[in-house]
Amino acid sequence: MEFPPSYVLVGIYRLFTDKGVYKPAWDKCKHGARRGAIVGLVWVALTFSLQEKFIKVFLRNSPRITGLSNDNIFGLPIPFPLHTYAAILYVSQQVTFILRFFLSKNIRIARDRAWQHTVESRGKGPEFWRPYVEEWEVPPQVDVKEGFLEKAMGGWLGLLVFKRVLLAPLSLYPLVGTLASAWFKALGTSRYLHRRYFEAKKMDKQQVAVFMEERKWDYRSFGFVAALLEGLPIIGLVFTVSNRIGAAMWAFDLEKKQHFVADQKRLRLEKN
Repeated sequence: MEFPPSYVLVGIYRLFTDKGVYKPAWDKCKHGARRGAIVGLVWVALTFSLQEKFIKVFLRNSPRITGLSNDNIFGLPIPFPLHTYAAILYVSQQVTFILRFFLSKNIRIARDRAWQHTVESRGKGPEFWRPYVEEWEVPPQVDVKEGFLEKAMGGWLGLLVFKRVLLAPLSLYPLVGTLASAWFKALGTSRYLHRRYFEAKKMDKQQVAVFMEERKWDYRSFGFVAALLEGLPIIGLVFTVSNRIGAAMWAFDLEKKQHFVADQKRLRLEKN
């Protein structure tokens, strides 16, 4: 497919229609999901009203500071008070954290199995993943060394500060915080989703950097949509599994292109 984000949709479709994918994933996660849902519902019942009151007090002077009011955002009407929207958003994020805590290891296993099943369903073995072949006549020059800022933002502490501090004001606006977060995480998400692909080809950091630079906007658009869905409260946990399927499907098509380029180079060498 020519439009990389469409692989995200393919992953969702296969997750919900391929019994060989969704049944093992659900069997692995169902007990943790049920426990997390129970704890999450109890947490919501006990704390929602308190959090809503706290947020209402916090936003009392927000119109002159952020352009917000209780019944509209920059003049656009909203179906319920702003503090209620903010409370729903924050509580849903807390429930997502609770679910992730109870799923933890099992959902990671489900993601790996989803990738593996997708690979096996294509009838390809380890020999399908050949060594890296440069596709461009003049490849881009890429510096794989990370600066201080990239290292800081790439670590777990940097991501925590970025999400909880820098993006916190944007989260008051419907979808704005989610869109901004997805844009900043796009390349990192796509690189992480293709980690298994790069490992199968035994690519080093330089090769991975060049490969992604040559497809920068493909990887950015794919990663943006994937990160956007994964960033949704609660349901985003499901997309962390389906995105592995979509990434595996895209990896197959990228590898076919690698095979074609390798065959063309071999034919040129034989003619010479």
